Amino acid sequence: MTLRHKDETSTCRLVGDVLARIGDKWTVFVVRLLADRPMRFNEMKRSIDGISQRMLTLTLRGLERDGLVTRTVFPTVPPRVDYELTDLGQTLIHMLQGLGTWAIEHQPTIFAARAAYDARE
Repeated sequence: MTLRHKDETSTCRLVGDVLARIGDKWTVFVVRLLADRPMRFNEMKRSIDGISQRMLTLTLRGLERDGLVTRTVFPTVPPRVDYELTDLGQTLIHMLQGLGTWAIEHQPTIFAARAAYDARE
């Protein structure tokens, strides 16, 4: 099956939309944390250096909207809210670990390429 240009453009937009979510800096941190166990909001905020409360809220909402994270509210006083990866969210762990491994292995080469590029500029 061959795709026409219009089909390829539509597919690229769909893929780009999903990759924007899972490739986001904060999404990677949140998914990595939730890979081990469910966590509460403040626990995640303390664990992710540099993330603001607003950014963590937006990241969690986006992940929940995309079906990657569930939010469970427990009827206690005060209410307890846990966040957990869904089955779909769990499928990201292996992919993100692979990308992380690749980045670590190729970091020296990339830094050298950046330095060479910057020296030419």
